[in-house]
Amino acid sequence: MIPDPVNHNSFLLQNLMERMSDNIYFKDAESHFIMVNKAFCNWFGMAADQIVGKSDFDLFAEAHAQQAYNDEQRIIRTGEPLIGVEEKEVWPDGRVTWVSTTKMPLRNETGQIIGTFGVSRDITEHKEAELRAAYYAEKVRRIQQAMEDDVRMAGELQKTFFPHAYPVFPSDAPPGAGCVGFHHHYHPSGMVSGDFCAIRRLSPTESGIFLCDVMGHGVRAALVTALICAMVEDLSMEEKDPGRFLTRMNALLLPILRQEDMFLYATACYMVLDAATGHIRSANAGHPLPMHFQCEGSRVEWLADCAGVRGPALAIDPDPLYPTTEKTIQPGDSVVMFTDGLYEVAGADGEELGEERLLQHARQHAGLPLADLFPALIDDTRRYSATGTLDDDVCLVGFTFRAPIWK
Repeated sequence: MIPDPVNHNSFLLQNLMERMSDNIYFKDAESHFIMVNKAFCNWFGMAADQIVGKSDFDLFAEAHAQQAYNDEQRIIRTGEPLIGVEEKEVWPDGRVTWVSTTKMPLRNETGQIIGTFGVSRDITEHKEAELRAAYYAEKVRRIQQAMEDDVRMAGELQKTFFPHAYPVFPSDAPPGAGCVGFHHHYHPSGMVSGDFCAIRRLSPTESGIFLCDVMGHGVRAALVTALICAMVEDLSMEEKDPGRFLTRMNALLLPILRQEDMFLYATACYMVLDAATGHIRSANAGHPLPMHFQCEGSRVEWLADCAGVRGPALAIDPDPLYPTTEKTIQPGDSVVMFTDGLYEVAGADGEELGEERLLQHARQHAGLPLADLFPALIDDTRRYSATGTLDDDVCLVGFTFRAPIWK
């Protein structure tokens, strides 16, 4: 038996209107409801005959009702539907709900637009979760921005720890004409660094040159460099023997850095240069050995003959031994200290650059002034790196002994 098309369509529409969980509604040309489904009635807590004949102005706050009316009148005027639009519904009591709405033009048998019909799905829970996520994301962004601003400011402050002027020997020598030419280069991997260097006048002929590398990166390492900066200021005027200098610094740092829930240490190298003779006294706390650029023969070697001159890193051993070694360099010679970020990079084969390759790079640049040598060494390291970048902080500091100070 072939069902009556009219009755059959009415049967299908009735099932749709009664069983569909989304809100379905039909409106006339003036945006008054002419039919709503059961879910729509449940949404409003009203019977269908209480809704039919009303408009959104009777059910919602005016701002939302006006927006819905404008949308529907545009659909009637243009025939263009609204599909999947998120609508914020503000109720007369101030309650807010959200729906995803699709609205279409309602046409009669001749195709004339006589109103609209739509389907709205309650997405309030999803939207509120989305808004909460956006709120907390913005809150986190602001906190992160504030932290980044603080770290950026800390980075600018940390730069003030580094030398801005170098000692001149003799003190009345014209700029650039002193017996010793100092230079340093600082390349942090982030906004703050665990590297620090200092160059201080100790007497009319002596200067102290200090370089350290605090374990790790970021703010924690940078805070330790601030402590060390203050210690260098005090200790360099009290203790001119490099070994005893590092021993006293270790004693000061050990109780600060060796806490129950924290393990930090720093490597360091300290040397005292006598500009009257070219005599160097130095001590090493687990730090890379300095390089000695010899004017005669353009040779480059380690300043010390063996790794045994290195004592333990600072804040590791409560009773360390930091031997003071001595060496006299010749006019035209240079000495360069550096942190391990200059050679602890992996190449394309995964092998680290290492100290010996770094020494070979230095030999290729023998004869360059320090202002050109330091960037050249950093460029060599970048080229060796598989990523083309420096993964760690890098600091170089050194001097060229031009001639003994005149009296």
